[in-house]
Amino acid sequence: MSFAVKLTDDAARDLAELYDYIEQNDAPDKADYVLEKIEELFFSLSEMPERGSYPNELLVLGIRNYREVYFKPYRIIYQVIGEIVYVLLIADGRREMQSLLERRLVLG
Repeated sequence: MSFAVKLTDDAARDLAELYDYIEQNDAPDKADYVLEKIEELFFSLSEMPERGSYPNELLVLGIRNYREVYFKPYRIIYQVIGEIVYVLLIADGRREMQSLLERRLVLG
């Protein structure tokens, strides 16, 4: 069974900002490559949505509603509800993630 993968507005904005940043500060080909690899991760989530691990920053808060996969250094945070994988956040894992995850996922 395949799951649908949907990006929230925040995740779509994250992806667009990431693409623009790489395109402007590195190279358009690199931005295309990163986008392609992240889209491959989305496809893999449609086939195996439970494969991701729980984000450590949320585990310390006792939260196990979210999972993550990596295309290093980028972290893709998602939630599975029914037969839909909701991608909630795409961020450079070198950022300070605790407050970002709390702000975006816990406090909403």
